[in-house]
Amino acid sequence: MARTAVTYSKLVPNGRLTDPAGTTIDSTLVTNGVVIDAADPEHTLIRVTNSAGGAKNVTVKAGTGREAWMAAAGDVVSSVGASGAAFIGPFTSARFQQRGSKLHVDFESGTTGTITVFKLPKAY
Repeated sequence: MARTAVTYSKLVPNGRLTDPAGTTIDSTLVTNGVVIDAADPEHTLIRVTNSAGGAKNVTVKAGTGREAWMAAAGDVVSSVGASGAAFIGPFTSARFQQRGSKLHVDFESGTTGTITVFKLPKAY
């Protein structure tokens, strides 16, 4: 099955962003995972909230293809505590970028909550 696309919430330099609600992590996201299209890994920060009764793992998948020459370092697996939240990232393109400038995120079985993908502004 196809991964579910999640779009960026862009942080505003010298400004503000109202806290976005995020995308609900449901059984489809747990089964198929998430894709972030047109990813800019070095400027990507992922917030995952966990409403499950216990801690759950979130995995950012190592990349494939020539772009990900550091992919052998493997995935990043982050535990998100019960009724908690975690910020994951930013990331190294050479390790995590999938073909076509994408990032892939997977969830442990039973994960519920939300995922929000933030795009950090570039430094001036």
